[in-house]
Amino acid sequence: MRGSTVTEQASYTRGSTDSPLLTDTFGRRLDRAVAEFPEREALVDVPSGRRWTYAELGRDVDRLARDLLARGVAKGDRVGIWALNCPEWVLVQYATARIGAILVNINPAYRTHELIYVLNQSGVSLLVSQSTYRDSDYRAMVEEAEGRCPGLRETLWIGEWQLLDGEGEFPELSCDEPINIQYTSGTTGFPKGATLSHRNILNNGHCVGELLGYTEQDRVCVAVPFYHCFGMVLGNLAALSHGACVVIASPGFDPAATLRAVAAERATSLYGVPTMFIAELGLPDFAEFDLSSLRTGVMGGSPCPVEVMKRVMTDLHMAEVAIAYGMTETSPVSTQTRRDDDLEHRTATVGRVLPHVEVKVVDPASGRTVPRGEAGELCTRGYSVMLGYWDEPERTAEVVDQEGWMHTGDLAVMREDGYLAVVGRIKDMIIRGGENIYPREIEEFLHGHPGIADVQVVGVPDERYGEEICAFVILRDPAGTLTQAELAEYCRGRLARYKTPREVRVMSSFPMTVSGKVRKNELRELAARGR
Repeated sequence: MRGSTVTEQASYTRGSTDSPLLTDTFGRRLDRAVAEFPEREALVDVPSGRRWTYAELGRDVDRLARDLLARGVAKGDRVGIWALNCPEWVLVQYATARIGAILVNINPAYRTHELIYVLNQSGVSLLVSQSTYRDSDYRAMVEEAEGRCPGLRETLWIGEWQLLDGEGEFPELSCDEPINIQYTSGTTGFPKGATLSHRNILNNGHCVGELLGYTEQDRVCVAVPFYHCFGMVLGNLAALSHGACVVIASPGFDPAATLRAVAAERATSLYGVPTMFIAELGLPDFAEFDLSSLRTGVMGGSPCPVEVMKRVMTDLHMAEVAIAYGMTETSPVSTQTRRDDDLEHRTATVGRVLPHVEVKVVDPASGRTVPRGEAGELCTRGYSVMLGYWDEPERTAEVVDQEGWMHTGDLAVMREDGYLAVVGRIKDMIIRGGENIYPREIEEFLHGHPGIADVQVVGVPDERYGEEICAFVILRDPAGTLTQAELAEYCRGRLARYKTPREVRVMSSFPMTVSGKVRKNELRELAARGR
């Protein structure tokens, strides 16, 4: 057991329990929105021009749910969806939940072997897929997979799907039943299927929306993927639980399309990871977009540099933007900044604990809860912790202990005011000559360099010190140069010598996941190969 005794001023805090948790299922929550806001817009797809009011959304979801019943999909069956952002994604999300089927989110970046693994591991019997997107031929990959996935009995293609007229009754459902499987992208081995319930994700979406101050007047531009918790929960479900509208700007992230959608649809909220906001702010014609309707949004995925946050709050008009921290296994958000937090809290921390959630920081070796101000592993407990990894109890037990604490693998410091600063991943921490170095601190410092647009810091093996520091940088001037000596001079007297990067690599872009996170493992491999 990795539990520990909590003492005064220990790195432990719990959220408010003043408001009760929701006990709705997806279906009941959708019915409530339809009854309260029938004529308000619920979903807008800018690329196709299609729009749904809540009444129309409820009607189409029920029709799709009956189609699935007519095709033999039953409560507990797994239905896969392999597509970028589109209205059908949202319809399938709600329709599967209406009948108690378990939606399996499949990363659009997967190739055939990854698709086959997910289909077989989760036991998907019906797959909903797009046909093509850019250089990805989904149809060809599905056809190859069908012969190696004995449980897959039918594939429905978005845009070609002829709905059946089913008349089956919707089953009785409990909010504690599984409703979604999301595969986490581990750096080693096969991905794990985090299994989430109605209760997990409806409450998390609702709580995030409450802290953002959402009402039926809000219009949320979701520029992050639906296949990920960020889009599906913080986007779709936060909007649903408040009668707000979801705006789809484009299938995949496109900075210009995003800002066009914000301006045209008068969006009040915008989502993204820092690299997305950097891309939007860097558009040559940025000043031509009318973004005055924005007031809030969510930034997650990785820490936001101070200068970027300043521009998000002023140039993007998102004075109430929130930083959210979490992981797929916790539905996803555990901590969030508040609307009235100052710039320092929005850039130096990932907020404070959400209602009905507990967090603590522990010594990774002993499990002892560390004093506030000391770094350790961030753990979280509450309604948001997943039911487990699908069909993998041993891997579940590796991260969820006997007391129900989810061990995140993130290194964090809890401040005296209860706010948390994430200083890195346990596996990303650099140990140079016995000194623990957190890449986040160096990255934040180097963002102040006038010639650097973005930076990622990794550790690489070194015979003398065990590890050395390598900085990968993207320059503001694509034709520019930056040497290690020039960077060392910039750091001199301002950053401890042992934290100064010993190598600098200039890149035009970083390797990214579909959800916008930098693949640091690939940067480490690249740095090691070049030595």
